[in-house]
Amino acid sequence: MPDLHPSLLLPPIAHRGLHGAGKTENSRSAFEAAIARGYSIELDVQMSSDGEAMVFHDYELSRLTPAKGATRQHSAAELAALPLADGSRIPTLEQVLKQVSGQVGVLVEIKDQDGAMGENIGQLEARVAEIVNAYRGPVAVMSLNPHAIYHMQRLAPAVARGLTTCRFSATDWPMLPRKRAEELALIPDYDACRASFISHHFKSLDHPGPNRIRQTGDPVLCWTIKSEFDEHTARRLADNITFEGYLP
Repeated sequence: MPDLHPSLLLPPIAHRGLHGAGKTENSRSAFEAAIARGYSIELDVQMSSDGEAMVFHDYELSRLTPAKGATRQHSAAELAALPLADGSRIPTLEQVLKQVSGQVGVLVEIKDQDGAMGENIGQLEARVAEIVNAYRGPVAVMSLNPHAIYHMQRLAPAVARGLTTCRFSATDWPMLPRKRAEELALIPDYDACRASFISHHFKSLDHPGPNRIRQTGDPVLCWTIKSEFDEHTARRLADNITFEGYLP
């Protein structure tokens, strides 16, 4: 299985780019700011109605754009026309990787398209695989949905892949069936996915799931650090951090 590139282990990873101060999350300006400071980049991809991988975190548009409704109900062209707060537009994954062009590492989170971390996925993974297979810079993919990483194992075997993980508490994941949440918290799919890392919520780095991965010697990243104090605590158990809201 491919190892995580050193560029995603050594410099801290800017969560959705180095956003804030007039730079919208997951925007080209946020990615340019991260590159300028030498930080690697974490970004999210959602699927458009016509199967494009769009760099956007939310399933719904209203928090970050003037539009309303589900992200995946709009075409790539429609999404690309929507203004973000910093005046830019929603980019595609292909556009962002062209912008980064190997200057820093890129960690691509594939957002769950099933709704319950199940098997009703595939189109977004296929498009992401097509893009990352053609990219020549350091890149890795991850997802909360293990089925997405099963797909990436087959579609992009040379690209490092990992699982985004956490405790999946009922408070934070009210729509996820409890049985499925309890299963995912133990990270049971790691070996079957032939994953080479996890990115775990920093508040539960000492739980059984990440402890088991740590014992294998594989990297444990964490999300999302928002202060120097939390960074100091997290680095006792994590190999690298994903951060926002301050400069590590």
